[in-house]
Amino acid sequence: MLQVVSELKIEHESNTFGIPKQIVIYDKETLFDRQAWEGLKFPVIAKPLVADGSAKSHKMALVFNHDGLDNLKPPIVLQEFVNHGGVIFKVYVVGGYVKCVKRKSLPDVSEEEKLGSLDGLMSFSQISNLANNERTDDKYYKMMQLDDTEMPPQSFITDIARGLQQAMKLNLFNFDVIRDARFGNRYLIIDINYFPGYAKMPGYETLLTDFFCDIVQKKEKDGVESTGLDSYEVLSCDDEVRKIVSCDGDDGGDLNIEEENPIQV
Repeated sequence: MLQVVSELKIEHESNTFGIPKQIVIYDKETLFDRQAWEGLKFPVIAKPLVADGSAKSHKMALVFNHDGLDNLKPPIVLQEFVNHGGVIFKVYVVGGYVKCVKRKSLPDVSEEEKLGSLDGLMSFSQISNLANNERTDDKYYKMMQLDDTEMPPQSFITDIARGLQQAMKLNLFNFDVIRDARFGNRYLIIDINYFPGYAKMPGYETLLTDFFCDIVQKKEKDGVESTGLDSYEVLSCDDEVRKIVSCDGDDGGDLNIEEENPIQV
C-alpha cells in the first residue's frame, strides 16, 4: 500500500517525501532474475508479503549481496535500504490527532560492510527492535545520542498524515518515516501499519478513549437526527468516563516492542 504515498499531492517549502525503491518477489525464479532488479541496488530490506500480525510477518532481513538471497523465501518485498542515521520516526494517527516519536533503528551501512558481509544477510524482527535484541553492545549506538536527533517539522508530518488518512479512509494507523542521510530535507515513508499497537505512544489511554467516545457521540447524534425523535435519550461518554484513563505515557526514546501489521507494498 505504499503506492498511496506517491499519489499524495502535498507541497512543503523546504522538505520533500517519497518511498524507497522496491519490488515484489513472488517466486524464487524472479528472486534471482537480474533484470527484475533493474534500478534496485544492495543492500536491501527483505520483508514478508504477509501482514497477519504473526511473528513470521515481522521477520525481516538486511541483505548485503546476491549470496544473501539464498536464504529468502518468497513472496517478499525487497526495499532499498537507505542510510538514515540510525533513527526512525514513528507517526501515530488517532482520528484528528497526530503524534511523531523517534526510535533507534538500523545503523547506517558503510561501503566496507556492503562488500565484507560473510553471510550476505542479517535477520531481525522489527527494525526498531534490532538494537534492543541484537546490537546493544554496538559502538554505533554508544556514540549515537537519540535526543540530539532533530524531529521532522510537525506541520509537514501532519500534512502527510492527513493525506494518508483521506486516501486510505482510516482513522487508526501509523507509519514509519526515515530521513535520507544523503539529503537532510528528504524523508522516506518505509511502512504503513493499518492495525498498529499504541502501547508505546505517549498518552495513548486518553487519546483512544476520547476518540471512541467521540465516535459514539457522533453516531448517536446522527441517529437522533435521522429518526426525528425529540425525546430520544442519548447515552454519551461524559467527562467521568474520560477521567478513568490516565495520560502518563512516556516514550523516552525507548525501542518499539509493540505488535504491528505492516503494509509493505
